[in-house]
Amino acid sequence: MMDRLKSLNNSVWVGLGIGLLVPAVCCSIAWYLIHHVAYLSKAHLLYIGGIAVNAYTMQTFFKYNKENIGRGILAATFLCAFIFFAYKVF
Repeated sequence: MMDRLKSLNNSVWVGLGIGLLVPAVCCSIAWYLIHHVAYLSKAHLLYIGGIAVNAYTMQTFFKYNKENIGRGILAATFLCAFIFFAYKVF
């Protein structure tokens, strides 16, 4: 696993892709839970948990000196947070 992290190209675009893919998977799981578990029908904050996973992912890449990937993940996190904000307001 660590060899794969070290072999990634240190690019903001790679980070942006990772930063959009990870919350998409997590938010898909949250969407399924919200729509299929009656107790969680009003728990829209599960989406924030899906977005918060990016913080751990970003920390991992910063630990292995992949700063540009971390910056891309940070940009994707802000983009996802803005989309969630727009979802809740409108």
